[in-house]
Amino acid sequence: VQLQASGGGLVQAGGSLRLSCAASGRTFSTWAMAWFRQAAGEEREFVAAISRRGLNTYYADSVKGRFTISRDNAKNTVYLQMNNLKPEDTGAYYCAAYYEANYDLARRSRDGYEYWGQGTQVTVSS
Repeated sequence: VQLQASGGGLVQAGGSLRLSCAASGRTFSTWAMAWFRQAAGEEREFVAAISRRGLNTYYADSVKGRFTISRDNAKNTVYLQMNNLKPEDTGAYYCAAYYEANYDLARRSRDGYEYWGQGTQVTVSS
């Protein structure tokens, strides 16, 4: 299982970015997916997650109403649309996955994720 994140960059506060995470390996539609982020000197934190069929989504309070997670199982890709970006959104963004055999749910805890991408940097200037 390999995850390749892309789409990061430098943007002014109030701007938007769309991150993508392309997956290869086992059947994508059986994986729950998530985005985490890590600012310099900070712990990696949960941002958003989506269940394997995309019917359930979960967000950190800090991004609710501004970020949207989605997936296209036909393209083996998960997305994170980020609007109204703030300087505190700055950090490396990582996509993550785990195999979910039975339930259309997704975890918030990073410990629950087996596979991780390499990260893509998002920098929001004020």
